[in-house]
Amino acid sequence: MTDPEDGPSTYTIRPKFEKKFRPLLIKDVIHQVLKELLHEKQYSSEEAKTTSKEISDSIQSRLKGLDLDRYKYIVQVVIGEQRGEGVKMGCRCFWDSDTDNYAQDIYMNDTLFCVAAAFGVYHY
Repeated sequence: MTDPEDGPSTYTIRPKFEKKFRPLLIKDVIHQVLKELLHEKQYSSEEAKTTSKEISDSIQSRLKGLDLDRYKYIVQVVIGEQRGEGVKMGCRCFWDSDTDNYAQDIYMNDTLFCVAAAFGVYHY
């Protein structure tokens, strides 16, 4: 039942078109963070844990700054030593393909590689 003074009740079950998680925009955010924090950085197994946490915190902070209402973010960062070998990564998610999405970017230099992925999940 609605109160005439409050107007009709409305429930948001989908984000507005302009407030959807856009992978291309998010990829640009990830790319900027990786360039800023890994530029001329050398691989160090001792620093990899703190560096990956710093990168994920920075990406998450910038995503929150985009003001995409009701989105929850999951950021995963993997840093490894560049040895000329291949690495494969995968993920699986159970989500609403209309509202939820992800973006990723890769940074490489002579000594390290970094893969960062950001998942945006709409909270109903």
